[in-house]
Amino acid sequence: QLQLVESGGGLVQPGGSLRLSCAGSGFTLDNYAIGWVRQAPGKEREGVSCISASGGSANYAAAVKGRFTISRDNAKNTVYLQMNSLKPEDTAIYYCAASVSRTVVVDPDEYDYWGQGTQVTVSS
Repeated sequence: QLQLVESGGGLVQPGGSLRLSCAGSGFTLDNYAIGWVRQAPGKEREGVSCISASGGSANYAAAVKGRFTISRDNAKNTVYLQMNSLKPEDTAIYYCAASVSRTVVVDPDEYDYWGQGTQVTVSS
């Protein structure tokens, strides 16, 4: 069964860092573009970042550009989201998602598979 498993969320103070991981189970991630989508309470879900299947290209939402970095280690079948300089407005559930398109995805509706999500809370 194809599964995406997120880890690495938690509570962090403003200005702190977290690294989220997304591991593939039952399939190899290197055939898919992989992205992170977040949803805060009462808000629409938002595409945060996406990396192509090859790892050669990536995109970022304007709100996180310069602070977040997406990467993939296909040998470990894992995609990472390094989040630095975190702000309270980054608080959300972060979902890992996979697209059968090998190129970067912009619209969250384009993803085909989703993980269960991991909570990130930025608060003092």
